[in-house]
Amino acid sequence: MEFQLLGPVEARDGARRIALSGSKVHTVLAVLLLAHGRVVSDGRLSELLWGWDPPATWNAQIYTYISRLRKLLGPGVELVRSQPGYQLVADGARIDVVEFERLERLGRQALEERRFTQAAEVLRQALDLWQGPALANVTPHLAEVELPRLDEARMSALEHRIEADLALGRHGRLISELTRLVGEFPVRERLRAQLMAALYRCGRQTEALRAYHEGREVLAEELGVDPGPDLTVTYHSLLSGELGTLPQSALSLSPDTPTVIAPLAMMPSAPADFTGREREFDELCGWLTPTMANRRSAFQPRLLLITGMPGVGKTALAGRVAHAVAGDFPDGLLYARLRTDDGSVADRGEVLVALLRALGDSEDVLLPNGEPLRMDELVHRYRTRTAGRKLLILLDDAVDEMRLEPLLPATADAAVLVTSRNRLSAVPGSWTVALEPMRADESLALLAAIAGGGRIAAEPEAARAVVEACGRLPLALRTAAARLAARPHWPMARLARRLAHPPSRLHELRVGPLDVRRTLSSALQQRPVSDRESIRLLAVRAGREFTVVGAALLLGLPEGLAEEFLERLVEASLLEACGTDATGAPCYRFHPLIHLTAASPEESPAERELLLTG
Repeated sequence: MEFQLLGPVEARDGARRIALSGSKVHTVLAVLLLAHGRVVSDGRLSELLWGWDPPATWNAQIYTYISRLRKLLGPGVELVRSQPGYQLVADGARIDVVEFERLERLGRQALEERRFTQAAEVLRQALDLWQGPALANVTPHLAEVELPRLDEARMSALEHRIEADLALGRHGRLISELTRLVGEFPVRERLRAQLMAALYRCGRQTEALRAYHEGREVLAEELGVDPGPDLTVTYHSLLSGELGTLPQSALSLSPDTPTVIAPLAMMPSAPADFTGREREFDELCGWLTPTMANRRSAFQPRLLLITGMPGVGKTALAGRVAHAVAGDFPDGLLYARLRTDDGSVADRGEVLVALLRALGDSEDVLLPNGEPLRMDELVHRYRTRTAGRKLLILLDDAVDEMRLEPLLPATADAAVLVTSRNRLSAVPGSWTVALEPMRADESLALLAAIAGGGRIAAEPEAARAVVEACGRLPLALRTAAARLAARPHWPMARLARRLAHPPSRLHELRVGPLDVRRTLSSALQQRPVSDRESIRLLAVRAGREFTVVGAALLLGLPEGLAEEFLERLVEASLLEACGTDATGAPCYRFHPLIHLTAASPEESPAERELLLTG
């Protein structure tokens, strides 16, 4: 028995096509097949058949569809009634979705191991299973739920197959296919980056550059964002001439050759419009560049910390530094995020597994149940793999010293860049660069780089007002500039007026994935509940600036405990120490945007909808 879902839903018994009639029967069969042998409840079947408005006889109708399928599919397929629903058991049946997922997984693994010929062939077999749009004859309720996932899996497999073909030097035959795909999916950056590579390798550099600039315009107009890492890294490689270099296959590597798989692809790219931070950039590059470091004292740190408040540009600076000194680290640049998208701490075992795979560790790093090996075994393998290799490792958004320690290589040949909101003062042998909000001139330059220098020159007072409303915070400046770039008809003064009202300022500082309030709220949410309550009380009652004495009275704490609490917030970059008052008591202040975030209530769904429509 064979079942097809990657196209119209069909069932075949050998060469005979089984006649299934009606979208409802096709939907029931598709839902049970997509469950991979699990029980699907009656309620779930009803939802996928009729949405939120089922008929009064929905239960009886589902029973009728199941009975009809039992009769049509025959004894080789069991449709089992198992509370609270139904289960499809078809041992030995071929289901095209299952086969696609198996081949896609094998092809992706071959690509990661640089077996490009095998990867291209296996991924092509996976894509050949598609017979048109998936689930073409089911209800719209099921299509709405499942099609996005299936279509994304297909596009991912297609991009991986093209990547393998590019690595095999097949760029000439790919141009027409990629041109069509980019026209069909204009905001899919990886396809556009692959088109740029194919054009460049065919000697069509001007067209490759045009593809990049067209992509940048499309992203700005349709999404209000800048190009992401795929497109930006490809653009930089084109400008440096590296885009013409084909990667080595596994067969061309000797057994002794260390295999760092596409290390540059792991490192986030600094924004193409990166502006400012020259002093910090020079200092970090100086420590990482041997010719500069040798002129310094005997202490030459190989662990550099970049700290600062959320949104101050730590990752952007680290990425710019890493790419600038890449030539001094011939064994590769590695990257790991130490927090997830929701701000929670990433699992150290999973981080180590990802780094080991990037370093070419072909041994199994997972237990049979899918979980990573014991931490001590992973750390041992990681330090063995990094020993004696000139690597630069960027560990982004570290939480504390204890979670950082297993990720540090035990070798002086490798260097480590760490970004963190917290001042990791207990890390031995490290050098810290603390980022503050940008200077006024740097802030205006960043605004001009994104929104256009002509708009800044035309309305300098309004531009300065925008800079100050953003607290000179790079994330806020980039967000404000992106809003202006997406709205070329807006005068600068219009945005300045909208930002001048503190209660609505955070609503204005959001566009596409850039969201100042979300970023700052996430940092505050990582604090214990008692800390969050105290921070809000200070923000609401004490204002932006206060002394330790005032904070102690407000929080109902002894002065010593209040100072300890405030210093913890300083170490977490949520508060600034700003000298002492006339009596010698320490003074503190919130950054303006952290103060607004901490003092304002959570945004309601209605307010969010108003912003999106306004």
